[in-house]
Amino acid sequence: MQTLRPEIQQRIDTWLAGNYDQKTKNTIQDLLDNKAYDELTDAFYKDLDFGTGGLRGIMGPGSNRVNVYTIGMATQGLANFLTKTYPGEKIKVAIAHDSRIKSPLFAQTAAGVLSANGFTVYSFDALRPTPELSFAIRELGCHSGVMVTASHNPKEYNGYKVYGSNGGQVVAPHDANIIQEVRAIDSIDQVKFAAIEENIVTIGSEMDEKYLSELCKLSISQEEIKHQSDLKIVFSPIHGTGSPMVPDALKRFGFDNVQVVEEQAMPDGNFPTVIYPNPEEEEALSMALAKGKEIDADLVMATDPDADRVGIAIQDAKGQFMLLNGNQTGALLIYYLLNAWEKHGKIDGNQYIVKTIVTSYLLDKIADSKNVECYNTLTGFKHIAQCMSDLEGQKTFIGGGEESYGYLVGDIVRDKDAVVAAAIIAEMTAYYKDQGSSLYETLLAMYVEYGCYQEKLVSFTKKGKRGAEEIQEMMASFRKNPPTALAGEEVITIKDYQEGKAHHVGTGSSEQLDFPKSNVLQFVTDNGSIISARPSGTEPKIKFYVSVNSPLEHTSQYEETKNNLLKRIDQLIADLNI
Repeated sequence: MQTLRPEIQQRIDTWLAGNYDQKTKNTIQDLLDNKAYDELTDAFYKDLDFGTGGLRGIMGPGSNRVNVYTIGMATQGLANFLTKTYPGEKIKVAIAHDSRIKSPLFAQTAAGVLSANGFTVYSFDALRPTPELSFAIRELGCHSGVMVTASHNPKEYNGYKVYGSNGGQVVAPHDANIIQEVRAIDSIDQVKFAAIEENIVTIGSEMDEKYLSELCKLSISQEEIKHQSDLKIVFSPIHGTGSPMVPDALKRFGFDNVQVVEEQAMPDGNFPTVIYPNPEEEEALSMALAKGKEIDADLVMATDPDADRVGIAIQDAKGQFMLLNGNQTGALLIYYLLNAWEKHGKIDGNQYIVKTIVTSYLLDKIADSKNVECYNTLTGFKHIAQCMSDLEGQKTFIGGGEESYGYLVGDIVRDKDAVVAAAIIAEMTAYYKDQGSSLYETLLAMYVEYGCYQEKLVSFTKKGKRGAEEIQEMMASFRKNPPTALAGEEVITIKDYQEGKAHHVGTGSSEQLDFPKSNVLQFVTDNGSIISARPSGTEPKIKFYVSVNSPLEHTSQYEETKNNLLKRIDQLIADLNI
């Protein structure tokens, strides 16, 4: 007969006896009465941890769920951390939220706790994109910031991103130190929930104006935009914070013909028109694509609920819309930006871009060819932000991004920014159209110049406690018995970012990796293929990133070359036995 483990039962008893609202207690008791032990175990077997994107999980009662109590404890932990980190200072924190169910409540809860701790809290008057929160932190001189969002996760999820004074999400050791403060709270009664209203300052449209005004200064090809002001653009915010911010940015850049997908224009945390509000998924862009076909659009774009990721579709040589993956869009952005900077004589060797280790190394090649340094970081945009902060005042940041559809242009924000990315993507579309070309033709020209790169992400979802254990077992197995050959290619280097070493298989030598420790493995083959294995920090998944490349002599050979590379990817994945 299945029963609950004693430590889980103890956590449940604490919630049933503690100072929690009656509705929460009734829900827990109903689960007990119905012997829903699996659900109770998942809800109570641990506390929510900070990953690459902060605190994120399914909403509901329990220590491993997102609710006003876990939000409150996280916020009190943050408050205790800030008090110790900035002794004697008048601490300021900015707060924003997305369109998700209960996001306004959770933002209000966080604002209340922070105000009760004596902090000045700057709280947006309504939902805002994540990048604007990052901008506001630096603009207001805040010590920290909180964004209530679960990004592109399904509607059952919500989350809580914590930012530092640099406008980027907190990195080690601060993230661990915040959690340590949270875990030091013995009782929910130690959380200061009683808001002090005079400590809460409302932020309104004045911050929107400052943010958009700074964003517009990043435009490079104003003349080309003037020539192509009627560029046909379709945009969908997928029921999130991209509306009206992205259309407003596009208008300010000079684009007059932006068609918003009406059925997805209104913010709605139920995301009624999509299965997942994720611009990485073709299904999420189906309405935008239909609109694009209807008006013969030059560009189709969609942003996720907190408007920090953007997915795009362009027309191929046959006039059919094709979705670009995150690596392709990122490469095109960097290709455009560096060429534009070079054209305007702005590159002098003191510029740089930043990407993550699982993002296409095509970006490294493009940067190297332009005498622009490319820095690689661990997965998670917080590491890109930290790199930018470390180099502030020394070098000029042009742009950067990660394969998961997150990009940044310019340094007014220290997180991925779909608002500025959408505007610059539209600008580069206009630029190439003004040259008599298209984004598709530019993509192929880039491949001819630097090599044809193809990437694929394979994810396996492993839910619950047992799922987390399976993911760890899989990583342990790869470490104990790493592959020696994949798809007929010899594995020549194994990079273990948890160990902090790169092992060269042929010579038996090793070298240190200059990265923080992270549970990531990379296998590099003699044919230039790279396979990365990484448990997700924000979802119950293990992810495998596969990258292959080959020379492309002429654009007419693209389809054949691409298909051969995709076959290579399939064989590499098959040989991993995952």
